[in-house]
Amino acid sequence: MKNILFVADPLDHFKIYKDTTFSMMREAQRRGHRIAACLPEDLQWVSGGVVTANVQQITLTGDSKAWYREDIRESKALKDFDAVLMRKDPPFDAEYIYATHLLEQAEREGAHVVNRPRSLRDHPEKLAIMEFPQFTTPTLVTRSAQAVRDFHAEHGDIILKPLDGMGGMGIFRVRQDGLNLGSIVETLNKNGAETIMVQRFVPDIVQGDKRILIIAGEPAPFVLARIPQGSEVRGNLAAGGKGVAQPLTPRNREIAETVGRALAPRGLLLIGLDVIGDCVTEINVTSPTCFQEITEQTGFDVPAMFIDALEKTLRPA
Repeated sequence: MKNILFVADPLDHFKIYKDTTFSMMREAQRRGHRIAACLPEDLQWVSGGVVTANVQQITLTGDSKAWYREDIRESKALKDFDAVLMRKDPPFDAEYIYATHLLEQAEREGAHVVNRPRSLRDHPEKLAIMEFPQFTTPTLVTRSAQAVRDFHAEHGDIILKPLDGMGGMGIFRVRQDGLNLGSIVETLNKNGAETIMVQRFVPDIVQGDKRILIIAGEPAPFVLARIPQGSEVRGNLAAGGKGVAQPLTPRNREIAETVGRALAPRGLLLIGLDVIGDCVTEINVTSPTCFQEITEQTGFDVPAMFIDALEKTLRPA
């Protein structure tokens, strides 16, 4: 039996019918592991001591509404857990970064943190694609409104997005006519105060924005194609996209294995690769999702694959 701490969003906010962190907890408990949870704001360090958190030791009940029972709430050192899973959703803001510093200190004290805190900081989800230009659509990262206008003039149909969003938040498409380009750039880059990403539109989005899960460097055999609905350009499930599980294609496997070989050794046990057509658009490492959707549609047990990989990283009993 192992003690596993999940650093996550408030438990009462979980939508357990689709939540990936919940599916991890459920599989861990099924195997006899003990589960605890805390918020990033529960982390603290005092000089002369170690990183601690006010944690909830919980038991999953199997009930769809009152889905967990709090057994005890206590302050506990992170190094006393067998694994600490950082599962806080974006935004990737200053508070998120501060949390990774506290987790990295816990790591120095002996805690086993997944994904590794330094690698979380080093691989912001939009910008991590810069390491793999061979797999990306033409992309611009800039604060400059003029650079965006030049990029639009060259490529015509473009997507603009903030660097700290999730779930499709703040994503805009501007077509050949350039309608509202200036206003959109001002909104996203705060008149030059914030960096944004601009990408050439990939028409293959009509077939879905594929989420490929890479666990310990190995892609899961099925992906979730998140297909935009109606006039929506975004395939994100949070933006109303329809999730359709599909077998991993040979080309997508090639891309995923290349990314996995590079990133898994850096302490990124779980990666959520977003691919449209043959283009990588994001590399998600903070709290990749879609475990339950793939498992329910295909029968392939993604949570089991993940917990298998996690157990292999843990200290022997």
